[in-house]
Amino acid sequence: MDVGSINSMMIGLAVQYGFQVLGALVMLAMGAVAGKWVAGAVERSLARHQFEPPIRKLSSRVAFLLVMLLAAVMALDRFGFQIAPLVAGIGVAGLGVTFALQGVLSNVVAGLTIIFTKPFKVGQYIAIVGVHGEVSTIELFSTTLIHADQSKVIIPNRKIVGEILHNYGAVRQLHLEVAVPYGTDVGRAVVLATEVVRGNRRVLPQPEAVIGVKSLGEAGITIAVEPWVGVPDFGPAGGEIYQALVERFRAERMELHSLREMRLVGSGSAA
Repeated sequence: MDVGSINSMMIGLAVQYGFQVLGALVMLAMGAVAGKWVAGAVERSLARHQFEPPIRKLSSRVAFLLVMLLAAVMALDRFGFQIAPLVAGIGVAGLGVTFALQGVLSNVVAGLTIIFTKPFKVGQYIAIVGVHGEVSTIELFSTTLIHADQSKVIIPNRKIVGEILHNYGAVRQLHLEVAVPYGTDVGRAVVLATEVVRGNRRVLPQPEAVIGVKSLGEAGITIAVEPWVGVPDFGPAGGEIYQALVERFRAERMELHSLREMRLVGSGSAA
């Protein structure tokens, strides 16, 4: 085959398929532009209705992919492809992928369940499946909890759905104790503890702190000091209140036997 024949064949192919290729590329480009516009519109609409960020992101991505899929189908149609066999092939392949990725898909389904049912939100403190922490991110595959020491716990979403969940919300209650001798003026001790708690900037005015006699022991009287603080302040607030209690009781020449923090599930300065 000589050069002239090759050139003639190339020109013929260009004439025959050039406009089809150009049309397909134009359709894909228009699909990308339209997909971005639709995704942005979906996200803005959901934001106006105050949907959670994960829902907005997922919905916008799905909208973009649907528009691009439609554009790809239209582009293939320009070349004379039979769409029905292609869709059937994709369905068979999808079935195989579904069996291979059962664990991944179960995480996705669980993630969607969490996003739409909202058993907890970012910034709240939860305890579940033996771990606890402040919710840092909620994604399709996993949920990340963060501790006061900045360590992270990443939980697959399928481990969360169906489990018993303790949601502390955005505030937590400190469980502190002060032990004083039996000869102490208990009323005065409770007043001092109340003043200390109210003077701490991390303590929330509502719900009102629980302060009062908790128990009577061999060594003395135990006074419970249980104020409410925001989740980020849970760790430092306990130390600050204990220091202030020691200083205030000493200034009043009031004896202390011990200071103790109750360790409950999901509580403590290291939580």
